[in-house]
Amino acid sequence: MTKTLTRLFDDYADATAALHDLERLGVPHSHISIVASNADGAHGDTDTTLGDVDDRGDVSRGVSTGAAVGGVGGLLAGLGLLAIPGLGPIVAAGWLASTVVGAGIGAAGGAATGTIVGALKDAGHSEEDAHVYSEGVRRGGTLLSARVEDDLVTEAEAVLDRNRSVDATTRGAAYRQDGWSRFDEAAPAYTRDEVAAERNRYRPTTTSTTY
Repeated sequence: MTKTLTRLFDDYADATAALHDLERLGVPHSHISIVASNADGAHGDTDTTLGDVDDRGDVSRGVSTGAAVGGVGGLLAGLGLLAIPGLGPIVAAGWLASTVVGAGIGAAGGAATGTIVGALKDAGHSEEDAHVYSEGVRRGGTLLSARVEDDLVTEAEAVLDRNRSVDATTRGAAYRQDGWSRFDEAAPAYTRDEVAAERNRYRPTTTSTTY
């Protein structure tokens, strides 16, 4: 038996570090999925790569962007560049992404045919968490989801936690303080400046001590 573990990360680097740790733990590529915001263009120029994008952020095709992340292997080498309504431009790979677009993500991706919330609920997550995770990606985050064998669950959860994953309950409460209630596919995608501000909002602050 397997259990689906999903975590949101504010920084893509933390998510990829967790992904590699899961692979070293023995979780196969085919059991891992990653969905990351590309609103800031970090994984390629979405204006030219995605082609025609309608006013809901939907696209008719996707392309491989493995080269854009620099010499990666495994699952990350197959990242596809596309857009999902409400999320805006993203890079994605793996089973969760395929559930949403209805096709494999890679050299030939596709337009969204389902919803990210629905895919997360189908994977066993509560509706509340599914909305928080989806909103987190919309605001610039990265979602990592893995189907983990029961005997590896404890170690896998430790891997996700030590790589600075976000607690969905805490983050959802923070969103709701600003008037948010649920992920809205019709909402406009975040701009680069809005993503930068959102990431800075949750970035750990350090204080210096003078002796």
